[in-house]
Amino acid sequence: MIRFVGVVATVGLGVALLAGCSDDDASSTLTATTAAESSVTGDITVFAAASLNKSFTELGKQFESEYPGTSVKFNFAGSSDLATQIIQGAPADVFASANPANMTKVVDAGLVAGSPENFASNTLTIVTAPGNPKGIATFADLTKAGVSVVVCADQVPCGTATKTIEEKSGVTLTPVSEESQVTDVLGKVTSGQADAGLVYVSDAKGAGDKVMQVDFPAAAQGVNVYPIAVLKNSKNAEAAAEFVELVTGPEGQKVLAEAGFAAP
Repeated sequence: MIRFVGVVATVGLGVALLAGCSDDDASSTLTATTAAESSVTGDITVFAAASLNKSFTELGKQFESEYPGTSVKFNFAGSSDLATQIIQGAPADVFASANPANMTKVVDAGLVAGSPENFASNTLTIVTAPGNPKGIATFADLTKAGVSVVVCADQVPCGTATKTIEEKSGVTLTPVSEESQVTDVLGKVTSGQADAGLVYVSDAKGAGDKVMQVDFPAAAQGVNVYPIAVLKNSKNAEAAAEFVELVTGPEGQKVLAEAGFAAP
């Protein structure tokens, strides 16, 4: 009986010691996690396609809230212009392009850390003034006499997509203006300077009742996929990587979906 009690006591002591070790391990893990999170601080600059303005601005605020002491600055423009700026030495930590082609330029220049990750896709749609006064119902209607249409310039992703749609559909547009970014196309329509324009679904959704959206089947021929990457010359690679993780993770995908973007 004395031996039995001794064994029980020994086992009890062992369990207590194990419990203590488990508590210590959990505490150490929590401390390490907290330390890792607190090490994400400082500024990052994100170069992002103009069509990402609204959703990325929201994600930037989320990031700053999640990591106190950080600040996210954005440069929104056409992806081709952003790629050129980065290659010419403009300081940036993250690049989010509206198509793979402009990301490839930066990759080929040896300026991307790791591999880009696709995080969204976008499709073109027609936008007109509210009420669609010109009665535009199809892509071909953009060629009707008396209809002034605005598109993106060829080198911009939305312009490349437009050209692809023209080639696939056999319809050739005669735009009154070619813009360097999709938000400028939208602006021409909302200001009354053009009857119609080709913008992304996300831009049309963001414009709300300022425009009428006219979807057309041929748009499926020119879907753009958006890649994102940390840049090799980033001065704050840790924070940059965390921002990319936010964009590609559940919260980022939720914000993008609400803005009208589709999965990559």
